Amino acid sequence: RMEERSPGSYRLNIRGSSLRSPFGVRNVKIYYNDIPITDPTGFTYLNALGYYNFGQMEIIKGPGSSLYGGGTGGVMLIQSMPDKDSGAIVGEYTAGSYGLQGLYAGLHTATGSFQGRTAIQQLKSEGYREHSALDRTVFSWSGVLQGKGQSLRASFFYSDLQYETPGALNSTEYAQNRRASRPAAGALPSAVGAGARIFQKTAVAGLSYQRAWTGRLQSKTTVYGMATSLNNPAIQNWGRNKEPHAGGRTVWTYIVPVQDGAVTLTGGTEWQKGFYSLQVYKNRGGIIDSLRTTDEVSPEQLVVFAQANLAVQSWVLTAGLSRNEYRIGYQRFTPAALTPGERRFKNVLMPRVALLKTFKTFSVYSSVAKGFSPPTTAELFPTGGAANPNLEPEQGWNSDLGFRATLLKKLFVDVNAFLFRLENSITQQRNAAGGDFYVNSGAVRQQGIEAALWYDLLPARSPFGTVQLWASHTLHHFRYKSYKPVNNDFSGNKQPGVPLNSGSVGIDAALRNGLFGFVNSNYSSRVPLNDANTAYAARFVVTNAQAGYQHKWGRAGVRLAAGVDNLFNERYSLGNDINGFGGRFFNAAAGRTVYATMRLQWLD
Repeated sequence: RMEERSPGSYRLNIRGSSLRSPFGVRNVKIYYNDIPITDPTGFTYLNALGYYNFGQMEIIKGPGSSLYGGGTGGVMLIQSMPDKDSGAIVGEYTAGSYGLQGLYAGLHTATGSFQGRTAIQQLKSEGYREHSALDRTVFSWSGVLQGKGQSLRASFFYSDLQYETPGALNSTEYAQNRRASRPAAGALPSAVGAGARIFQKTAVAGLSYQRAWTGRLQSKTTVYGMATSLNNPAIQNWGRNKEPHAGGRTVWTYIVPVQDGAVTLTGGTEWQKGFYSLQVYKNRGGIIDSLRTTDEVSPEQLVVFAQANLAVQSWVLTAGLSRNEYRIGYQRFTPAALTPGERRFKNVLMPRVALLKTFKTFSVYSSVAKGFSPPTTAELFPTGGAANPNLEPEQGWNSDLGFRATLLKKLFVDVNAFLFRLENSITQQRNAAGGDFYVNSGAVRQQGIEAALWYDLLPARSPFGTVQLWASHTLHHFRYKSYKPVNNDFSGNKQPGVPLNSGSVGIDAALRNGLFGFVNSNYSSRVPLNDANTAYAARFVVTNAQAGYQHKWGRAGVRLAAGVDNLFNERYSLGNDINGFGGRFFNAAAGRTVYATMRLQWLD
């Protein structure tokens, strides 16, 4: 589930809750070209990437502890380039509603043993709401040099992102003018008056070396550095962070043949360390003022992991274990130097066991895994409240049972049921100025059923092209098992931010005459907005459509497309501010949005 509070401000969760993510992506481990762009505390600036940085993507649901260490919310593996590329010069321009403009220019090279992509992309939007403009420029370069049994991949990107933050509205303000930004209230200025926005610059550089040492032994080693500069003038203050970190990862794989199958042994380690400087200033009408606090924070995470995979005939058994050490050092220097502090979480063991049985037309699988998710720097030292270095990490056990089938060679079905018993769940709270702070909310029981199906109306071998129907549905029954904050008892309540039911249905077409298009509808049931379950965001159905034509003349090619998002102009709130103070929950999503795009390319 991906949400956008306003252009540039994203949330993402995989089979879970975005309760910990008022902005940014937390508790999901994300890798870009083998580089862990999730920092040592579990925070990812996913908005630093542009659309064209995603060449292909793999999703792992539930804890990926046996190979990827800490995190209860899943893993995302992003590759910016396909395995085999062709040389080309590419240009693309997009224009649409609310001042939308997008530009992409890329040089794709493929000469002998080397493949590379150099690209620049820019996205601008005035935004649907008042004070919600976006301006993002991303320069990226990726290259792969391949030799006999080995390859060296280099990756770099620099992102310069600015976006305005309009703030959440209460129900009265939302009903009167859903496109408005947050107004002034009492002594607190409006979002416009405070100049509330994000200035974010991120740079990443890394190398990944893969080698097959023998027919059975291979390795992949990655080293990288990453730095983010974040300025955030907000309603109550001005945050200024410098967040560099570096790390490395190495994975070794050895294959042992056995009768009717093989055993694959995988082992490795991942290390990350950050050197953060966090400063909070007074915000005087959108102008940075006097310094309030200065903290230096040094998170460090070390993961050692091992996994064995036994594949014999129609059975696959996987067993893995990781050992996690996490520490975070911190010291406050302003307004007065305090004694340095440190939190350590040592020898956290996280096992995972999975079993898959394949039959002729279907397969059944199950897994049990433990997850561990330390609090992020933004949660330990939030701009919206006092530092809370004693915040405990989330951890718990996830189990699932699934079924996949191919019927009549045209119908593909995937059904999964899961249960996650989470302890020390971290819950977001908000103060009067809209600032965030976090508390441990005790035990949470997260259970659900996920189902998806695809049906090929026209299969890939059809002389006319491909047409596919698809549908998905998710039921997430998430409840606080035991949560008793001061003078309240929320035990048994629904976990806020999670719809009970959500789903999608659509049709995709790509015909051999060059025509292509899609129509899809997305549904969400109403969403609880606070721990007390006294406020809800209304259910919604949003329909999107696109149609286009592509053609090649020798080396030249053109692709034209036009589309509309939110076809029926549904009024709904997305990226809601959970537990908003004074009922400030609602961030209106964009109305009907029309766009058109043109892509030109010249093949080498």
